[in-house]
Amino acid sequence: MNARLDFFALPAAGKLLKHFMAAGKAIKDSVLPAATQELVALRVSQINGCAFCIDMHTKDATAAGETSVRLHLVAAWREAAVFTEAERAALELAEQGTRIADGAGGVSDEVWANAAKHYDEEQLAALVALVSFMNAANRLNIITQQPAGGYEPGQSH
Repeated sequence: MNARLDFFALPAAGKLLKHFMAAGKAIKDSVLPAATQELVALRVSQINGCAFCIDMHTKDATAAGETSVRLHLVAAWREAAVFTEAERAALELAEQGTRIADGAGGVSDEVWANAAKHYDEEQLAALVALVSFMNAANRLNIITQQPAGGYEPGQSH
């Protein structure tokens, strides 16, 4: 499969993508734990069906030491005993933040309060930014049919 667009070959699109990826780097460098970031990025990408991002975040998480068991169980995190309460709160917020059109009102007060029990305001801001960023990245990749499978760990950094 070939991508519909090569953003980097187009001057205006390449400039936009450079700024977009800088936002992603700022999120990655935030105080939100790296393992939580990868789990959330993977879950959002699973929900949206973004094969490119699933490939990338699975490989980056593995390279960072994440276990295959946890990565395989992200899709069914509610029934898995391998995630911390904080990670579960982040995954729930990520799901509600991604499935806005599926639910009435977006992220519920209960889900927000649960996340706020585990993360301070800086971390919450990073988590919200990450969920938003991943939804945008997923859409860019899906619309342009970016192929999955060839990503090398750390390639996006």
